[in-house]
Amino acid sequence: MHRLPDYLKRPIIDTEKTKTVRRILKTKCLNTVCEGARCPNKSECYSRNTATFLIMGSVCTRNCRYCNIGTARPEPLDLDEPKHVAEAVKELGLKYAVITSVTRDDLPDGGATHFKNCIEEIRKISDAKVEILTPDFRGKQESLKLIIESMPEVFNHNIETVKSIFKTARPQGNYQTSLDVLKYIADNSSIITKSGLMVGLGEEISEIEETLVDLKNAGVQIVTIGQYIQPSKAHLEVAKYYTLEEFEGLKELACKVGFKNYQIAPLVRSSYQAMSSWSECLQ
Repeated sequence: MHRLPDYLKRPIIDTEKTKTVRRILKTKCLNTVCEGARCPNKSECYSRNTATFLIMGSVCTRNCRYCNIGTARPEPLDLDEPKHVAEAVKELGLKYAVITSVTRDDLPDGGATHFKNCIEEIRKISDAKVEILTPDFRGKQESLKLIIESMPEVFNHNIETVKSIFKTARPQGNYQTSLDVLKYIADNSSIITKSGLMVGLGEEISEIEETLVDLKNAGVQIVTIGQYIQPSKAHLEVAKYYTLEEFEGLKELACKVGFKNYQIAPLVRSSYQAMSSWSECLQ
């Protein structure tokens, strides 16, 4: 086991703002990926009155070997959840809401309609911009068309890792399917597309560059890169902790590939500084 570097450690922050966010989420019976995936930035985000909503339950139908969210038979969808998400967005006074989900392969559309309903409910009572971070919907174009109809400001689907490690990390996913999903949204809408990956699983720099090129060719406009941190001993081990200098090198690599908008740092996660990334795309 590699020892966790100091720059990957975050203090626990508990303020009135973080308590307010937790209270509203609990009142609305909502999950967040902040808690479910043990995100290291949750205290920072809570202190800014923001959170990434995790819809369609707290368990996943897939068993990705890096993810802390549990795998089990999911419960039926809560049809009131879209309304509750919208109410929480309004009560928190969010200008920018991020919505993600567990993977629901048990649903015919993979949950695309539920995403659409959440966006529509938010727009009924709030002016907040919406970013969604979705599973691959098994690449079904019917599901992707529903997403396009709902017109979020940003569509995010994470590639997560390089091609050579993909099947090990995401045994029920497919590298090319993820690229095809991103490309379909980019080719058939004006929605800003976004994707991200983790480093530290044993990939080579040349493979990271290849993945960035693949994402760029798929029409992705925003990319995120952060350090993989092992959630438990049952998950994939960390092969390497990238240094701060190496992360600066990854920023240069993203620029070389042609990305103008990115968040790249050890503790960057999919929705970190999401509103800033979106607004930069508009400039």
